[in-house]
Amino acid sequence: MDRVSTEQLVSTSPSVDGVLSLAPTSTPNPPPPFLSSTIRWSQTYDMCVCHSPMDIEEAIRLASYLENPPCGLHCFLRKRDVIVGGAIPTELCQAVQSSHCWALLITPNFLLDDWCQYMMHQALSEGPMSNRIIPLVLNLPYSQYPKELRFYYYKDLSKNPERGYTQVYKTVLKYLEDMVEKDPDKVDYNMDTFLD
Repeated sequence: MDRVSTEQLVSTSPSVDGVLSLAPTSTPNPPPPFLSSTIRWSQTYDMCVCHSPMDIEEAIRLASYLENPPCGLHCFLRKRDVIVGGAIPTELCQAVQSSHCWALLITPNFLLDDWCQYMMHQALSEGPMSNRIIPLVLNLPYSQYPKELRFYYYKDLSKNPERGYTQVYKTVLKYLEDMVEKDPDKVDYNMDTFLD
């Protein structure tokens, strides 16, 4: 199956200040060595972006930020990465199971989508206390925030989405770093993997 880039799914839109921006605005240091670890590559995706189909544009902005240089993460997006003809529950369950972390883009649309609820509960069952679930709230009052997630810190993307994206990136890096620290023998310091 050909992988479609996030740019092919939707055109870019101006940010609040009128500047087109999907990539990080500041260049971080060179990628840390744990990004080339076998632990990272033990999963297909670094991040599964769980979102309502009505919120695809915001999901694509998040995935583009995380996938484009200098971040270089691998994200799962339903519209792009599911297998056509696959059973929906199987595809969504496999997406959760084959991702290191899960970003839940919680909007009013998310709350009304049964498949979003399915993926949220799947993520909760996979790693309830593992620091892998990243709730992202957009245009949603706290009173509507899912009760299942009230024990998790969340990021409100309504005011400054790009700052939120940066925090998501740092959270994924921290998770991967912690995994490598638990098993330091699984780090490959061959930086050639970043030249692809």
